[in-house]
Amino acid sequence: MKVFFISSTLFIIYMMRFKKPFCTTYDSMGDDFPHLMVLIPAAIVLTCIVQSGWTPWELTWSFSLWLESIAFLPQIVMLDKIRIVENITSHYMAALGLYRFFYILNWIYRWQVDGFYCWTQILSGSLQTGLYVDFLYNYYVSIKEGKSIIELPI
Repeated sequence: MKVFFISSTLFIIYMMRFKKPFCTTYDSMGDDFPHLMVLIPAAIVLTCIVQSGWTPWELTWSFSLWLESIAFLPQIVMLDKIRIVENITSHYMAALGLYRFFYILNWIYRWQVDGFYCWTQILSGSLQTGLYVDFLYNYYVSIKEGKSIIELPI
């Protein structure tokens, strides 16, 4: 399943960057977030602070959790610049946020049933969910008011 997920993600990135008509909507001028200079070092620092263990496998796993939790930052920055989120984009981002919410429900279930919890999962997931909260609130208000696009507050 992981191989499929990684392969499909790489395929989507390829389509968005190089295949028409998808690549024509990419805004390279607006996408100026320094991904490698911010996300990778931040994930490394967070992994050094909170990790599941010091074996290479545990460090890699912890790094992937922290990287996933902050990988939403470039989208937040881009949305903050454009201020108007189209319908399909808003639904996609809401689905990502709800995915994290259900992930948290899974942690609660596992803790109740198995007595298992992992601070790396809890903290990285809470960070990612926290980054989504503001968007999800604006998404909810826009849907409730029947708007077809979401206008983010200044």
